[in-house]
Amino acid sequence: MLITAGIFFITAVLYASVGYGGGSTYNAVLAMSGIDYRLMPVLALACNIIVVTGGCIRFARLNIMPWRGALLLTAIAAPAAFLGGLTPIDKHPFLLILGASLVVTGVTLLIPVRKASTEGALPEDVEPTRYARFMPLLVAPIGYLAGLVGIGGGIFLAPFLHLVRWNNARAIAATASLFILVNSLFGLAGQLLKGGADNLSTAVTLGLPLLIAVAIGGQIGSLLASRILPATWIRWLTAALTLWVGGRLLLGM
Repeated sequence: MLITAGIFFITAVLYASVGYGGGSTYNAVLAMSGIDYRLMPVLALACNIIVVTGGCIRFARLNIMPWRGALLLTAIAAPAAFLGGLTPIDKHPFLLILGASLVVTGVTLLIPVRKASTEGALPEDVEPTRYARFMPLLVAPIGYLAGLVGIGGGIFLAPFLHLVRWNNARAIAATASLFILVNSLFGLAGQLLKGGADNLSTAVTLGLPLLIAVAIGGQIGSLLASRILPATWIRWLTAALTLWVGGRLLLGM
């Protein structure tokens, strides 16, 4: 557990520095540790909430959060995340969906993203594409998947927002952070209602060192804000890990 907590700490530092929660990597590590699959989403979502809260506060204080658009996308996704958390699922399909989602996560992390402008706004000659208006239709299935397997969903959402030029890079990072926080809260609520008090007490007892590790790591990462490793390096390293674990899960089915 000490090694796992150390990995969670490092993951929280890296993800918090770029506005993500790390749910996909937490699930990857938990999958390799052989923990009961029913506890994996509970622990991953709880860690997400702890880590991403600092990022949301930081983005809000810097007035980077595009509240109107971010709240719209989040409000649509949150009920779906709750339903995903409530959905009963056996071990085999859970691991299959988790493995597939990790592979997709790895691929999305490899998609190049635009750099933020110094003013924090879209350049005058760059406008959102016509597909940007359809983003609310995409967030519901992302929210459902988030609640089902224990991820925040922001790591899926952000690449699409960049592709349609929904907003500038910093605003997209802020939106993804809020999206992860709210989806994780709703998904965790669904998971706890489904599993009952026993799963909650077991998860807290088993995962307390992990929760403490990500709480410390998340605060450090939020303060560092990508000043140690370039965000591109973090994305590539995370992509490599998630692709490897996702591939192992799928090939071992």
